[in-house]
Amino acid sequence: MAQHNELGRKGEDLAVRFLRGLGYKILECNWRHEKDEIDIIAKDQELLVIVEVKTRSTAFFGEPEEAVGKRKQQYLIRATTAYIIENEIQNEVRYDIISIIIEKNREQIRHIKEAFYPTL
Repeated sequence: MAQHNELGRKGEDLAVRFLRGLGYKILECNWRHEKDEIDIIAKDQELLVIVEVKTRSTAFFGEPEEAVGKRKQQYLIRATTAYIIENEIQNEVRYDIISIIIEKNREQIRHIKEAFYPTL
C-alpha cells in the first residue's frame, strides 16, 4: 500500500475512534456510490453526520481541511443524496470535516462541525 494511502487509513481510524469517544454512532465507513465516496457516515443523536477526513503529515502546504473545495463538496452532497434515498433516511444532515496532522508520532485532530452547507 502506498504511504499516502496508509496515512489516510490511519487518519480515518483515528477519526472513527474520536467520534465514538464523543458518543457518535458510526453507521458506515468508506461508503461508495458510483465514483463518489463518503469517509464516515455517523449519527449524532438524531442528526445524520457526513464526515470527510483529511490527513496530512505536515501543515507545511496548508491545513488538511483546505483540500475540501467546492468540487469535493459537490461529490459528498451527491453521495449523501444517494445514501439518503437508498436508506430512506428522514434525519437532518450535517457536513463535518475531521482534519488530522500526524507528525513524528504526534497527532493533532480538529473537528470542524458544519464545515459547509449544500447549495442549490
